[in-house]
Amino acid sequence: MIIRCYGARGSIPVSGEEYAKYGGDTTCFEIRTKNDEIIIVDAGSGIRRLGNKLLGEQRFEYNILFTHSHWDHILGFPFFKPIYNEKTTLNLMGCPEAQGNIKKLLSKTMRLPYFPIPFDKLRSENIYSGECPASLRIDSVEILHINLSHPNIGLGYKFIEDGKTLVILTDNELGYKHRGGRSFDEYAEFAREADFLIHDAEYTPEQYKTAKTWGHSTYVDALNLAFKARVKHFGLFHHNQDRNDAEQDSILQDCQSIIESKKFDMACSSLTQTTEIHL
Repeated sequence: MIIRCYGARGSIPVSGEEYAKYGGDTTCFEIRTKNDEIIIVDAGSGIRRLGNKLLGEQRFEYNILFTHSHWDHILGFPFFKPIYNEKTTLNLMGCPEAQGNIKKLLSKTMRLPYFPIPFDKLRSENIYSGECPASLRIDSVEILHINLSHPNIGLGYKFIEDGKTLVILTDNELGYKHRGGRSFDEYAEFAREADFLIHDAEYTPEQYKTAKTWGHSTYVDALNLAFKARVKHFGLFHHNQDRNDAEQDSILQDCQSIIESKKFDMACSSLTQTTEIHL
């Protein structure tokens, strides 16, 4: 399983030299199975670059999983060039209980006067089942999900292939339980001994004092979840839109210092929009 990140920023895309290292694009992941099937997670602004790459590879069949339908996770969809190619087939997947019918939601964002090309004029074949099974399989990868603790809910995902496990919890507030959310211990169990845990780490403890209930975690809470779950590698994600590279470096260094002080055998990194992970 190969995982590529095309956007690690939260809330809104940003640009400028102060964001050059970690990038300014919002959530989008590409997962390649061992048989090279393509799974895409979310359609934030990072999906634009991914679409350009896939067209260059002459790849036209994709499975797209959505964690939820907040703007920063769907705003790149109209700029995903494969949807304007008649060769393209999209399997759109998102749990209706968590976000409604994702096909209808995407269609709404492309209505006039918000966007000049309506969803029903796309040239791709867009397949949406509306089902939300407890687990599903795409090629050689088993996929499980858990409700996120986030306004309007959302889904976190676990991907398992050949005994290797990736867990992605994009927007998840560990310090406050939203409607439909789960407990800290339930998230720890979901991520238990994962090879790689990617978790929302948007706020510092100081910032969280004024941002509680907004749907995101402190990096300290996310790190403690990684400890509790005994994961092998913890990846900080959903970087605050106002946080520059130097500030993100400081947060990563603090996490690494805490891990070292606890003598815990766990790697830690901060995702960029070019991160590539091989499991």
